[in-house]
Amino acid sequence: MSEVVSYSRKGQVGIISVNYPPVNALGQAVRSGLLEAVKQGQADDEAEALLLVCEGRTFIAGADIREFSKPRQEPSLPDVIEAFENSTKPIIVALHGTALGGGLELAMGCHYRVALPSAKVGLPEVKLGLLPGAGGTQRLPRLCGAQKALEMITSGDFLSASEALEHGIVDAVTESSDIAAEGLAYAEQAITKGWPVRRVRDLEGKLETGRDSDVFEQFRTTLQQRARNLFSPFKCVDAVEAAFQLPFEEGLKRERELFLACMESPQRAGLVHAFFSERDVAKVPDLPTDTPVRDIQRVGIIGAGTMGGGIAMNFANVGIPVCLLEAQQEALDRGIAMIRQNYENSARKGRLTTTQVEERMALIEPTLSYSALADVDLVIEAVFEDMAIKKQIFSRLDEVCKPGAILASNTSTLSIDEIASTTRRPEDVVGMHFFSPANVMKLLENVRGEKTSDEVKATVMAIAKRIKKVGVLVGNCYGFVGNRMLHRRGAEAIQLVNDGATPQQVDKVLTDFGFPMGQFAMSDLAGIDVGYRIRQERRKAGEEVPPTWMDKLAEQGRFGQKTQAGTYRYKEGSRKPIPDPEVEALIRQFREEQGITARAIDDQEILERCLYVMINEGAKILEEGIATRALDIDITWIYGYGFPAYRGGPMFWADQQGLEQILDGIRRFHAQPGGEQWRPAPLLERLVAEGKRFAEL
Repeated sequence: MSEVVSYSRKGQVGIISVNYPPVNALGQAVRSGLLEAVKQGQADDEAEALLLVCEGRTFIAGADIREFSKPRQEPSLPDVIEAFENSTKPIIVALHGTALGGGLELAMGCHYRVALPSAKVGLPEVKLGLLPGAGGTQRLPRLCGAQKALEMITSGDFLSASEALEHGIVDAVTESSDIAAEGLAYAEQAITKGWPVRRVRDLEGKLETGRDSDVFEQFRTTLQQRARNLFSPFKCVDAVEAAFQLPFEEGLKRERELFLACMESPQRAGLVHAFFSERDVAKVPDLPTDTPVRDIQRVGIIGAGTMGGGIAMNFANVGIPVCLLEAQQEALDRGIAMIRQNYENSARKGRLTTTQVEERMALIEPTLSYSALADVDLVIEAVFEDMAIKKQIFSRLDEVCKPGAILASNTSTLSIDEIASTTRRPEDVVGMHFFSPANVMKLLENVRGEKTSDEVKATVMAIAKRIKKVGVLVGNCYGFVGNRMLHRRGAEAIQLVNDGATPQQVDKVLTDFGFPMGQFAMSDLAGIDVGYRIRQERRKAGEEVPPTWMDKLAEQGRFGQKTQAGTYRYKEGSRKPIPDPEVEALIRQFREEQGITARAIDDQEILERCLYVMINEGAKILEEGIATRALDIDITWIYGYGFPAYRGGPMFWADQQGLEQILDGIRRFHAQPGGEQWRPAPLLERLVAEGKRFAEL
């Protein structure tokens, strides 16, 4: 027997128990142990039925991620499942925690399934660019039908135990929280009532009703919108369809073919990189793991606008009281009303109850007085990108906040060190850059100043996890990591339009690449006035920031979606961008004023200029130590800016494309007139010369 799987018997029930912390993953030791245990149960003449149960906090939560990069070891999961399914004694499986991926596939290879009310089931392989490869696409539709199987497998979303019962995936949901006792009772019931071996593979009822359906074509049409550019969701549909078209064994072969096609797809490599990087980004290399973390029980937010209100919701959502400060009563009332509207919209969609809405609203205390911040453990300033205003606020916070309170700025570009200089406690000052809408976007870019203490760094990273954000710790410079690269891309996108492209052509190239929206549509969403204000701040600081036609839009009050006119026009209540002849005329006028002769620009040039400029800037960010690892940049861009996860992030994508190819393009653009901004990053040149990749840093 394996050390992580044991076999015992209680009465007439043979018990196969898995104990492989933390999540009972299906590593080689577990697989071999399961195979031996089921053989032992078959040979145990005293056992009339078998029970599969897991110890710890969860049932089998999927594959062992520690084996992802290693050669496959026997026995395979399909072989284990086949042994369970072909048992001559009924096998009951008891589910608690999460039964995911191979865990659910194994459960479907058993004959009866019982679950705790808190259990969840799912097949999330699609999120790694794969499909269930151990019979999941063939067994699940036999239990729940085509529609629900397609929904689960192509989304990777989980079902609650009650939903799983409703759709026939489990046979019973228990009342008790003792999974071992409930599983044993259910197995004893199977013996008493003489329940037969019931193999999922033999169930035909749900297949009969789906064979003549057009559900598969309808689903593919839906995926063209929901999963555009993705590979594995469409292969998932093909695999589920095979369950309705082929005998079971042939369906398994078809599933295997499609699984291997997904394994060979570059998208799988990108999604696996994103999966591991999301976990690794929380482990800051130069921050000791035993660094103390401050206790955050109450939070202050300065600014009740869209950003401040969204930030406040993050804390209220997890039960942390918030003191929301504004300068004027009208602005405070407007901010509180917007928060309530957001919560009530969620309630209308069934995501919250009316009780939960009121509970969260009760946690947000509006105030006009700085004295209300005297006892907060963390205060986050979320006002306009104006250094003078921010310095004034931090000077006041230094006076009113208690010793040990963390003073954070939500600035997206400004120097944390300069902000900290107005206080007597720069070690307590840090950047916490949320992304808009702050109550939705997952990224939290935590910015360490020169004097920020390790304790404060550790605390803001812990807070990110507590409020369900993906925290990335970065260094202090203009724009930090995300916006520094974005502004380079934005300047290049504007220059492409100056040179002859149209805004909609640039945006289409970016959305075809996989971004959810293009550069100019995103500017309209964020507000053209925001970028204009940032450029004005840089000009005030003495930087040479050339004029653009985007400045002219802002000066005409075309701020984007909020004014129904920006780079594009917008109809009332619609977010769909509409090309505007007035903007085309404005761009032509700007070219004439600047003496620019427009030329035809192809999509490949747009793609290279928009992405290569990001890679070059990312290399400089790494060289300067603003980002410690390439994965920090990748996660920032995936979760903050919509870089397609299946491409792994900008630095991973660059490694996949080949750094030599990218450097050649950068040198080509640098050699063109006015190409000084394309000067190659020394780090990029060094990596190419040494034949290395960003991932090796």
